Amino acid sequence: MFGISWTEFLVILLIAICVVPAKYWPDVAKFFARVFKYVRNIVWKITDFSESLQQRIDLEKPIDDLLENATNDIFATPIKKQIKRKHKK
Repeated sequence: MFGISWTEFLVILLIAICVVPAKYWPDVAKFFARVFKYVRNIVWKITDFSESLQQRIDLEKPIDDLLENATNDIFATPIKKQIKRKHKK
C-alpha cells in the first residue's frame, strides 16, 4: 500500500497515536472513515464504468467484425476491367 510495507505502516500509526492527543482520536477515526468511504465510492464508480464500457465494447465487437469482413470482401477482390481494343494493322 502506497509503496510501504505493513511494518512501516504500523510504525507510522504508532507514532501518530503518540503524537495525537487522546481526546482527538474519535475525530481522527471519523475523518479516516470518511476518507475510506469516499475512496471506496470512487473505486466502485470506476469499476462500474469500466464494466459498462467493457459490455459496450463486447456488444460492438460483432458489428466491427461484420463491417471488417464486408469491406474485406468488397475490396479484396480486384476489379478486372477488360478493355477490348481493336488493333489496326
